[in-house]
Formats: sequence, structure tokens, C-alpha cells
Amino acid sequence: MLISIVAVICLAGCSEGQFPKKGAGVQRIDTCDGMIEYLQQAHLPALKSVEVWQNGYGPGVKIVTKHYEIFTTLLDPLLLSQVPGFMESAYRGYNNQLPEPIATTAKFTVYLFADRRQWESFTKTFAGRQASLYCKPGVRAYYLKGVCVTYNSGRERTFSNLGHEGWHQFNSRHFKFRLPTWLDEGVAMLFEASRETMGLFYFEPSRNMQRLGALKTTLIKNKMIPLKKLIALNPAEMLDVNDNDAVGAFYGQSYALVRFLREEGYGKRLRNYHQLLLDGLRGDWPLSEASKRIAADRNIPLTIRWNRAIGTQLFKQYIDSDSDLTSIEKEYITFCRKIVYHVRLK
Repeated sequence: MLISIVAVICLAGCSEGQFPKKGAGVQRIDTCDGMIEYLQQAHLPALKSVEVWQNGYGPGVKIVTKHYEIFTTLLDPLLLSQVPGFMESAYRGYNNQLPEPIATTAKFTVYLFADRRQWESFTKTFAGRQASLYCKPGVRAYYLKGVCVTYNSGRERTFSNLGHEGWHQFNSRHFKFRLPTWLDEGVAMLFEASRETMGLFYFEPSRNMQRLGALKTTLIKNKMIPLKKLIALNPAEMLDVNDNDAVGAFYGQSYALVRFLREEGYGKRLRNYHQLLLDGLRGDWPLSEASKRIAADRNIPLTIRWNRAIGTQLFKQYIDSDSDLTSIEKEYITFCRKIVYHVRLK
């Protein structure tokens, strides 16, 4: 009931954000003015500034941090006060994927809406012909045109969406070459689970129950995608046939594969993993000139054929040159079974 009341009040607009007179009690923070004052008085370390955001979707504010501009209609004080710290923690986490840090000059843009109705309304204008793809049931966030867009779907899921799409935003801006799907999605899922301490967020991939659950289900059903096929897949191939088990297997296994490269054998493949990312950042992958042009030009559609060829080539170049990947696949399957051992399925 409280949520409904707040929503009604917010629809009144920023201009009606009047504060109670002195001595009248707690200030209203369900308005733009009230939220701005609340955030300013909270002295959040990551917050640089906050101001009213005039828009056609609902009362909103613009939050500025060192690396982000966040446009939001969400006026939940507890959640919104954590967003600046989360985004800056995510930025540090993205940088930690690389052996050398990146210096970002222009700020990243994020849109965080209060509800799905506002989000869909924005998406239909922003995404144009692609809007129907992003507005499908189950889709809660996306990265497009350099911008992350999501809406409040509960604290845990909202931060999961921001962390995931934020990685796509980060590497799309800084990497000279775009990543093959297994790697891009695998890394993004490292930022879906986190814990907060004193305004800072720490990412804990081992607590990502959504992906661990999908992985365990895949193992139980004996539907593991062979590693040779996994590194060549694009999820669009499975979305076309509407196979939820296959999609869950792809994401769960890609998440596990990136963890495997970072963790297994006390990180014995971590150096190779870092080199793969670093060369993608610099544009140093050993590809043909035609493949390099496609990898560097994000205006060219990432075709299933290109992803299949490059995903396999890079894995064999940097991780394991075995044509059948027999030995590493055994290690990988063992690792998958290990990380889901204590996971309880609903």
C-alpha cells in the first residue's frame, strides 16, 4: 500500500515537492526536491551532484558521480542512495578485469526508471525499430547506443541488471575489438551478485544463484553444451527457437567458463584470460584484416557466422590449442560440478 501511495504522490510532479514547515516533522522525500535534499545531506562519497531531471516520463533527478550520469525517476531513498556507490564500485570492478586500468574521461549514461511502464515508454522512442525486441516479457534491461537502460524491479535484481549491462557499456566504449558472445556475457555475469559495506559494493560471482541454478539444472538434465559449441554460440540462435533450457544453459555455462578461466587451478589460466582481454582492448588479436574490420566496427551487425568463427579462433589462440578441446573440457565440467554442489534448486 505504501508503494501505491508514493507512486500517486510522485505523479504530481517535481513542482509540487513542497517541504513541511519547520517543526512539522519528517520532510517528504517522495518528491524531486525532497530527494535532492535527502541525497545531499547523506554525504554519499560517490555523489558529485544531484539536480532535477525534466522529462516526459515522471518526476526525476539527475545524479552525477565521477564516471556516470544517472537519469532516474526512481524516488526510493534507500535504493537511490546506494546507486552512486554501486556504479562507481562496478566501474572499479570492470577495470579489475584487466591487468592495466583504463582512464575514462567522458561520463557513462544510465537511465533508471521507477517502473516498467515508464521504461517501455522510453524504449519505444529511444530504440525505434528495435523496441519490440527489448520490450519482450522477461527483458528488464539493455545496453544500446552507448546507454544502459533499466527499471526498478527490486533492489537485488535492479543492481544485477545495472552491473551486467554496465560491463557491456564499459567494454563497448573502451575496447577496440568487440568481444565474442561467450566472453562478453560471461564477464557481465560476474557483476550480477554483490554485497554492500559502508557504501562500497563487492562483487561475488560465487553467490550468483540465478546462473548457478541454471547451470545445475543443465547438469542434472544432462544438457550441457559441448565446450567446442559453447564458445561459438550466439544466444540469438537459441532465442529464435524459443528454447528456454538452451538459453539458460548458454548463460549458465558462459558464466561458469569465465569463472573457470579465472579460478581453476589457483588461477593457472588467469594470465591467458587477461591477455585475451588486453589484446581485445588494444586491437591486437591475431585476426585477418577482414575480421579485424568487423571486430572494430560496431555499426556492422555481429553475425552468427562471425561470432562462431572468432569465438573459436580466440579460445584456441589464447586458452587451449587442442582441436577437440577434450582435456580442458573435462576440467571445465569438473569445475562446473564443483561450484554447483551446494546449490539447492527450488
